[in-house]
Amino acid sequence: MRWLPAFYVAGILVLEPLTPVQWPVSFLLIALPVIAAFAHGPAAVAGVTVFAIAFEGVLAGTPCCAGRPVSYVWERHYVATYLSTAVVGVLGTILAAHRVRRERTLANVRFVAEIAQHVLLSPVPHRIGPILVEALYLSAAAEARIGGDLYEAVPTTYGLRIVIGDVRGKGLPAVETAATLLGAFREAAHDEPDLAAVARRAETSMNRRAARLAGNDVGERFVTAVFAEIPRRHVVRIVNCGHPPPLLIRSDGVTELETADPAPPLNLGMLLAEAYRVDEYPFGPGDQLLLYTDGVTEARDHTGAFYPLRQRVLSWGPLQPRELLDRLHQDLLVYSNNRLHDDTAALAIYHLPDQLEVP
Repeated sequence: MRWLPAFYVAGILVLEPLTPVQWPVSFLLIALPVIAAFAHGPAAVAGVTVFAIAFEGVLAGTPCCAGRPVSYVWERHYVATYLSTAVVGVLGTILAAHRVRRERTLANVRFVAEIAQHVLLSPVPHRIGPILVEALYLSAAAEARIGGDLYEAVPTTYGLRIVIGDVRGKGLPAVETAATLLGAFREAAHDEPDLAAVARRAETSMNRRAARLAGNDVGERFVTAVFAEIPRRHVVRIVNCGHPPPLLIRSDGVTELETADPAPPLNLGMLLAEAYRVDEYPFGPGDQLLLYTDGVTEARDHTGAFYPLRQRVLSWGPLQPRELLDRLHQDLLVYSNNRLHDDTAALAIYHLPDQLEVP
């Protein structure tokens, strides 16, 4: 975009000798200040305006270049062109000044959003004993850095506890809801000896927040989430609250950890008469757990087909956590043609083989 004014002038110079003398191609220079305003500041646009008027005069009355007599310089049609270019130049300068202010404001907003994301989604611990943890967050909006998807991994005396979730809705209310859930989880993960109790604490916090909110859609402000716990070396426990099932990746295949009795999303726990169900699965050395939000599985290709996560992961073969998430990131962008319609978060938890563990 910064070179577009130069390309535009070059195009006019190419057209000028190819057109009859009675066709004043120099009139096209009236648009040059506006073209410059797309990528340059107000001072540069003002300079381009002066250049455009001078260049119009050169093309209007230079026999060697345009084939017109010098007297044409002050011909009334050309004078009108100079005046029109000056008016457009003033408007382009104002437009450039407005654009620069908006860009500065956007930069400040993005900076604040990055700080907020760092506070809300703090970096996960990359290694806890024999467990490696890596995270991925993708925003559907090009300028956004934070949204309603959330994750956390907390080492506790009860083992490594993990949550990943997706808040219904967008914008600031979704961020506030995500912050409420993460705050409740970070406290309950250390206090509650049972994973189901952690989920119940999160549900209680969500209910309290909903009670403080105004509006008729309070009951719809819910969060789908998966709570996971690795209490010892060869098992993982999971509580699923209406969330896409995690993938268990082993050398012999990829399995979706579907629960037989899933709980409703958080803030809809009043629909659950019984306690949260905790499912337990083997999780030994070399196994990997992939938790994700529905932004992954709901990504679509040009035909509208959903992203086949399990088949893709199976085709990639064994990968380390960071490699797995990087591959997932690139594959999602290619599959959706860089058009993700929802925020995406993912966590990869890998149990190191015995020979790679550090005592």
